[in-house]
Amino acid sequence: MAARGPRFIAIPAIPQGSLNDWQFNTLTAMKENIELLTGARGVTNDVRAIVTGQVTLPNPAAQTMTRVTAQGNGFTIGGVIVPSLEDHGKLIQDVQQLSNDVANLQATVNTLINQLRG
Repeated sequence: MAARGPRFIAIPAIPQGSLNDWQFNTLTAMKENIELLTGARGVTNDVRAIVTGQVTLPNPAAQTMTRVTAQGNGFTIGGVIVPSLEDHGKLIQDVQQLSNDVANLQATVNTLINQLRG
C-alpha cells in the first residue's frame, strides 16, 4: 500500500490590483499548475505529482541466476546428439532460477505501479 501523500498548504488567490496583465496571468498559471501537481485542484489523480516519500518499495531481491551452469555436454547416439543427464539437470535448474528471478522482478514492478497509481 502506498504511503499517504504530503499535505500542501493552499496558495491564496493572487490580487490583480498592483500587477500588470502579464504578471497576473503568469502568477495565476503558476498557481493553477502547482495546485494540479499537489492535488489541490481537480478531481482525478491524472496530473498529481508523486513525491519520493510515497514510493516505499524495497529494493528487489538479489538475482539468483548469475551464470549458466549447463555446459552443452552430450553424447552422439545413432547419429543424434543428446544432452547428458547431468547437463540436462543443470539446464532445468538454470531455467528455474531465471524464472524465479523474473517472477520476483515482476512482483516488484507491479508493486511500484500500484504505488505510483496511488
